[in-house]
Amino acid sequence: MRLTKYAHACVRIEDGDRSVLIDPGCWTAPEAFHGVRAVLFTHEHADHVDEDLLAAARAADPELQVYTHADLAAELGGEAVAVGDRFTAGGFEVRAVGGRHAETIDGYPNCANLGFLVEGVYHPGDALHRPEEDVRALLLPASGPWLSLRAAIEMVRAVRPEHTFPIHDANLSEIGMANFDGWLGEEADTRFARIALGKSVDLP
Repeated sequence: MRLTKYAHACVRIEDGDRSVLIDPGCWTAPEAFHGVRAVLFTHEHADHVDEDLLAAARAADPELQVYTHADLAAELGGEAVAVGDRFTAGGFEVRAVGGRHAETIDGYPNCANLGFLVEGVYHPGDALHRPEEDVRALLLPASGPWLSLRAAIEMVRAVRPEHTFPIHDANLSEIGMANFDGWLGEEADTRFARIALGKSVDLP
């Protein structure tokens, strides 16, 4: 299984002719969609979903599948999925978990957020929901107004993934990324590695 990191929270998962793209937002390059069979959106924020990019991708491939929570599915014309649903997307077996966006302050933002487990690879979106299933590879949010370094470390310790790759990091400087990576490498019992933008890793 190959993971390719695009801008911010956007990750592509491929295995042979199977492929899904998760959260191609406003900083994602169009080539992230090339040849992909399905797109999963965790929630409605612009750094996770870009409607113009999606429209262009659908124009190029009318068979492109789109899955997300009900409110956003209605807006995008995609297929609605809910917490606990198991479905097939781009050839992968997927389970939707979580349900709500992590709180920043005073109940904001109060919106839906689905995490997606794609055959052991977990993308939580903007939340730190801990799924019941074993997680082979965790795509760990590294920055956000709703997130602390302590919470990120505690997430890894609770989920206990074999591999951890940071995402949701567009707002971090190089110094900030190095600081985050140093803490996670020391304090979380996981194989931690950063995937450079546009680069890929193959899970053994």
